[in-house]
Amino acid sequence: MGQQEKVATSLAGAVSDGISASLAPVDAELARRYPGDPGTRQPVHTVYVPGDIFTAGTLRTWGDEALKALDEHAPDAAALAGVLGIPDELAGPVHDRVRAKLEREPVEDLRIDFEDGYGPRSDAEEDEAAARAARLVSQAYADGTAAPYMGIRMKCMEAAVRDRGIRTTDVFLTGLMRAGGLPDGLVLTLPKVTYPEQVTAFVQLLEAFEQAHGLPDGRIGFEIQIETSQSILAADGTAAVARMIDAARGRATGLHYGTFDYSACVGVSAAYQASDHPAADHAKAVMQVAAAGTGVRVSDGSTNVLPVGPTPQVHEAWRLHYGLTRRALARAYYQGWDMHPGHLPTRYAAVYTFYREGLEQAAARLAAYVAKAGGDVMDEPATAKALSGYLLRGIDCGALDTDEVAKLTGLTRADLDAFASPRRGTLTVTAP
Repeated sequence: MGQQEKVATSLAGAVSDGISASLAPVDAELARRYPGDPGTRQPVHTVYVPGDIFTAGTLRTWGDEALKALDEHAPDAAALAGVLGIPDELAGPVHDRVRAKLEREPVEDLRIDFEDGYGPRSDAEEDEAAARAARLVSQAYADGTAAPYMGIRMKCMEAAVRDRGIRTTDVFLTGLMRAGGLPDGLVLTLPKVTYPEQVTAFVQLLEAFEQAHGLPDGRIGFEIQIETSQSILAADGTAAVARMIDAARGRATGLHYGTFDYSACVGVSAAYQASDHPAADHAKAVMQVAAAGTGVRVSDGSTNVLPVGPTPQVHEAWRLHYGLTRRALARAYYQGWDMHPGHLPTRYAAVYTFYREGLEQAAARLAAYVAKAGGDVMDEPATAKALSGYLLRGIDCGALDTDEVAKLTGLTRADLDAFASPRRGTLTVTAP
């Protein structure tokens, strides 16, 4: 030990106290606007089913049709890997996990659609469909057949359909309440938002419903669908999507990119409307930055190229969907839309390959960080957060098992939760 240093200061404690007092409003604003990740599971996709088509058997039907497509067009691990370019060492584990997922939980997030996929109907017909949707969703949660997340996409807040959207929301939510209450996995999607004031109006609707039923303030959250140029760049040049998050007053849970409406809005011709178009990349980058730190998740859009027809045509559609999904994951868009049961095999194949191919490296880096062992990469707390988040997402979707992650990292699920988000828990792990 060397000579102990003498510590001297020049400022009185009142200086620090004064600075802290002056920044107290900023501290409060940071805590309010940027609470961080909510620490809950994010589904890897959202499936949309029109309100008149949804039945009690829809989820199982999607799973069965996806399995049928897999059996017909890629009956074994080698065939699937050959179509998609999955590395040989991952072919078996990915194929087996995809099949198991389709048998166990084919859909992670289901949205019963009363907007574009449903279209204009008579009031009586939409009332009946919304009431039926509420009954079926309640039954699914009661008997254990529900997807982890379920809800509706109502019509938007534009004048022509506003009253109908409000009524459908009311009918659906009232039906849930009468059937036993709102399920934990309830999700609502507000489409075609162009002005923050439309978000404010939807908040007012939900507040009125909560008050009518004695529910806690803020019980009902919702996603904002980004489908217009005005939602990205307002007339005054500001980023409207950031203002929409603020207008939601803590209720916004996600921002969903609408590939085809947005593309058409900015003039992209039909042949080039895709989630990897530069216009799409720009919109999603703005969404991503606006949502960062707020706890609002960002979702990619969909492809309208369906894997149907003869095997060569299905394989081509599968390669497109797989590539777009992998591209989105690399850009930190961990959720997307799926429009057809045939998209499920490639959704899960892409997601599972993404997490399994990086498992050992991510686990080794996180273990070295915890042990302060160093290595060829110097990781920081922010990187440890990203590494644990990566592993948790893999566990949540079925790509990884908790036991194999624990074996590689020496960390429990609770440890990973604490690293990933302060809202998940308190970190207690100690370095060996």
